[in-house]
Amino acid sequence: MLRVLWKKYSLLVWLGSLLIIGFLATSLASYWVSRDQIRHSIVDQGLPLTGDNIYSEIQRDVLRPTFISSLMASDTFVRDWILSGEQDSAQIVRYLNEVKREYGAVSSFLVSNKTGNYYYSQGILKTVKESEPRDLWFYRVRDMKDPYEMNLDVDFANHDAVTIFINYRVLDYQGNFIGATGVGLTLESLARVIDDIQQRFNRRVYFVNEAGEIIVSAKTGELHKGSIHELPGIAAIATSILNKNSQPTNLEYDAGGGLIMLSSRYIPEFNWYLVVEQTEEEEIARVRQVLMGNLAVSSVVTALVLLLCLYSVNRFQRRLENVAATDSLTGLLNRQAFELMFEQAVHEAHRAKTQLSMILLDIDHFKNINDSHGHLAGDRVIMRVARMLENSLRNGDVLCRWGGEEFLILLKQTSLPAAHGVAEKLRDAMAAEQLQLGHKTLRITGSFGVAQFGGVETLVHFFARVDRALYLAKAAGRNRVEVVE
Repeated sequence: MLRVLWKKYSLLVWLGSLLIIGFLATSLASYWVSRDQIRHSIVDQGLPLTGDNIYSEIQRDVLRPTFISSLMASDTFVRDWILSGEQDSAQIVRYLNEVKREYGAVSSFLVSNKTGNYYYSQGILKTVKESEPRDLWFYRVRDMKDPYEMNLDVDFANHDAVTIFINYRVLDYQGNFIGATGVGLTLESLARVIDDIQQRFNRRVYFVNEAGEIIVSAKTGELHKGSIHELPGIAAIATSILNKNSQPTNLEYDAGGGLIMLSSRYIPEFNWYLVVEQTEEEEIARVRQVLMGNLAVSSVVTALVLLLCLYSVNRFQRRLENVAATDSLTGLLNRQAFELMFEQAVHEAHRAKTQLSMILLDIDHFKNINDSHGHLAGDRVIMRVARMLENSLRNGDVLCRWGGEEFLILLKQTSLPAAHGVAEKLRDAMAAEQLQLGHKTLRITGSFGVAQFGGVETLVHFFARVDRALYLAKAAGRNRVEVVE
């Protein structure tokens, strides 16, 4: 008894042992390695990866205005409207209002180099002047070589709210500067994004400009003054942070309350630096919790895998013990296997509410073939018909050798008229088959019975109806198809 059980479940024993050993070894090794390499993990992997994730998230909220401004600057309508003399200001106002509404921008604007008019979504805000300090941004944009800049300023059209403007140069078709256009993103909205990110990643996040001044951090809506050159601890590495390196810069400093790991990356689109910080102890505690959780999960997974395997082995073992799946001569499904396939097909038909039909085929005058040419010739005929049927049916159809010279075909998702058409095609294909036996050429024909599944009947009743159709085909002279309703 024990030997039988061992032969049946030995694979499960080995699988369970390998899973347990593998999970334990992996989890324990990971735990000890993590303790030794936690600092390396934070500096070289954790913080840069967080920076990548944060950068991807703020692209949706910050880089989108840059893309919108680019589209506005290259829009032929905007350029043609300026070049045509800015005759109808209502057109450009409607355009700017549509941009603001369609893309959800807080501000959209166009400033003409020729007239100095500052157009926004509600009309003409003012006329820019080089003598006005608030308008110096326009003349800076006019003289710069880059196609656009990102400028932190107050928005006249939005109650002087601190706003990140994307100022894009508008050029005519000869490349001459004719104006500036763009959209704005409130600093408050970017600060809220950072608030959300810090809560989810449990890391301090902020932006600094090229001078080291903190542009925005996680206090919603507040523009922070100050510089990293003046902060305790970080001042010693401030120059290393501001290096415009395309790759993340990994550093560390002691702010008096413990070692802090830092990763910074230069964002050329803003000319800003994204800084992400994390304390070493927090990461160690977090990794320890994750590793202990992995041990618990590994135990549950191992138990579930073994239970599923045990269930599958017992279920399919019973079927394999009772079913020899294929016919030894033709390689087709045999009767027992067909019964299982029929049950599955009925279940699928009920679930999908589709039709199911059956064809029963009998080789005509098969006994005469055996008597006249021998049983080997009869076997050749059976195999020839089996290959013809395989090549003529769909992949989803079920074909079996029902016994002797009879073949049974189950057609899924097939109505009775469609099944009748399939049977006629098979009858024609079978009649075209010729088998050379010595000096004689043997022609093969068959009789076909067709029926459609009634929905609630058993395989026995279903087969009885299709067998009756086959009987009618034989009684009517063979080499024909008969259908029963």
